[in-house]
Amino acid sequence: MTALILAAGYATRLYPLTENFPKPLLKVGDKTILDWLVDDIASCGLVDEYVIISNHKFAPHFQQWAAAKNKELSSFNFQLSTYKITVLDDGTSTNDTRLGAVRDIELAINTLKQQGRTPTDGYLVLAGDNVLDFSLTRFIRYAKDKGTSCIMRFHEPSAERLLKCGVVTIDDHDLVTEMTEKSPTPATHWACPPFYYYTTADADLVSQGIASGCGTDAPGSYIAWLCHQVPVHAMEMPGRRYDIGNLTSYEEVQRTYHGITVI
Repeated sequence: MTALILAAGYATRLYPLTENFPKPLLKVGDKTILDWLVDDIASCGLVDEYVIISNHKFAPHFQQWAAAKNKELSSFNFQLSTYKITVLDDGTSTNDTRLGAVRDIELAINTLKQQGRTPTDGYLVLAGDNVLDFSLTRFIRYAKDKGTSCIMRFHEPSAERLLKCGVVTIDDHDLVTEMTEKSPTPATHWACPPFYYYTTADADLVSQGIASGCGTDAPGSYIAWLCHQVPVHAMEMPGRRYDIGNLTSYEEVQRTYHGITVI
């Protein structure tokens, strides 16, 4: 399985911290946000390649991090003799010229395909600027058991927050029947965090989804289109997600985050 980690944003709401430095490499406790994510995924032994999708401005920071991380993880006993981390530069240099998450995903999938590196067991796609207090291992195994593309969902009681995120409707078997991004009239209180699994076949449909008019800024926009083409299942999130969107939320997570609990 290949992990695509979305890290091409400019995090303008975190200025001045991120004016010349990428948000995923900010420290939370004794690790960067990206370290928390990669260390957790690596521990399950099911992902053999990590592709960090960066913009051009911050690509050198991620390349430096990746070089050190490849050496670090190769010394761990994760039984991942063939795994590697690579950085993909999407070529943009400003927030106004960004491609958007779905086009970054398309770029990564097409680049891997052109290089003969398409995984047979799908893609784990996740935002590189969130930290979790639970392991993603359960989600990865859930997706493998379902055999379909999958997302996570959590109950969001705040009507105000629902307006700013993806919202899903599901049936009694976790099947997604509808998903909207930032709808003015959310249909449910099931919010969707930016963590997804695409089967290899469904990943091949990204360009078709864009051509059909799916949004390209928010990563969930592709799932909103995809769930009307193929089965997509939604696992209830087993813990808390810390979304670091501004200086206040970053300060809060610095005070309250204690790491990952394996559930």
